[in-house]
Amino acid sequence: MSKLGQIGAKLHRGDISYDFIGHRKFWFSLSAVLVIISLAGLFVRGLALGIEFKGGVEYEAKVKVTDSTVQDFGDAVKATNAKDLGDPVVTTINNEKVRVQTKPLAQADIGTVRAAIAKEAGIPAEQVTSQQIGASWGQQIANKAIMALIVFLVLVFGVIWIYFREPKASMAAIIALVHDVTITVGLYALIGFDVTPATVIGVLTILGYSLYDTVVVFDKVRENTRGITGSNRYTYSDATNLAVNQTVVRSINTTVTALLPIGAILVVGTVVLGTGPLKDLSLALFVGVAIGAYSSIFIAPALLAVFKEREPGMQALNKRVSAKKAQLAAAAAAPVGVATAGAPAGAAARSAVQDSTRQDTPRKADRATGTAPTPSSRPMKAAAAGRPQPTRKPRSKRGK
Repeated sequence: MSKLGQIGAKLHRGDISYDFIGHRKFWFSLSAVLVIISLAGLFVRGLALGIEFKGGVEYEAKVKVTDSTVQDFGDAVKATNAKDLGDPVVTTINNEKVRVQTKPLAQADIGTVRAAIAKEAGIPAEQVTSQQIGASWGQQIANKAIMALIVFLVLVFGVIWIYFREPKASMAAIIALVHDVTITVGLYALIGFDVTPATVIGVLTILGYSLYDTVVVFDKVRENTRGITGSNRYTYSDATNLAVNQTVVRSINTTVTALLPIGAILVVGTVVLGTGPLKDLSLALFVGVAIGAYSSIFIAPALLAVFKEREPGMQALNKRVSAKKAQLAAAAAAPVGVATAGAPAGAAARSAVQDSTRQDTPRKADRATGTAPTPSSRPMKAAAAGRPQPTRKPRSKRGK
């Protein structure tokens, strides 16, 4: 068995554990800081919407990419002085193409910019492809994405409620999902990556992954807390913490297994291809899967425990468990009378209990007749004091 597997087995048996629920204030504070930074990035910097959302004209031309390609083509496009040109966005694709994106232009200005790009690339203008994208199409994509997100959250809330028969589990899962989306989108705003339809697809995909991991943890919580109010051994938080420890290795394994291929796609899309939907999709997936694993372990179970601990039944259970722990602690620390000379107090106490038991327990014959034990009337042999005792001769020397 691998070392990680051995750790997982010890966590599952409860031999070792980390107090995830007990340190929830730290994890809540960390998540609050991340969410605030993400929201600040969204409101201050805003998202860098791709041309699919804001509209514009996109040009592509084959060219041998150099270190100055981006600067040269940007200056060439600006030199056309086209109306409402703005700052063109120039990117390279796989070291053999250049892509130029501008704001929406008039038809005459589109031809002028194409000619400038062709001149800079040293190719005929017919070999420069152009595509005009209207902002209305991007607006439709954005509206459908928001609608899909709302429908998804409503369905998730209902399905989890039905499956676990617990609305608090649905609330915890939804808050964790919103937490994941907010941090992922905020990271896009802070870094300045373009938001494209592929990004929207990636964000919607990570919701399903994060939810899957959360449901696995919640299912173990339900198993550990079944009939918990009928005992005095664990509180709801204790049982939830045990469930997280029992599933944490599995969550780590599935997360690493998912991040490895996504990371490979991200490297190919960024380093080899340079730009495109592959990079946008893999980046959203990579960030979302990592944040989703974090929330499934540290945020969602802790939220569920906080919600459940407010119930009257769970509060009564907490009091019983606390009273039992206090009683056990007091019994362990209580003084034990007079200890036997030369023996520890614990051994003296055990000896006293055993002697008392032997004295108070009647013999079998007495229990059968119901009478008290009587002392024996058989005379005892007195030991000879100071007189030497005879010894037996060996058989070989007898008769001599």
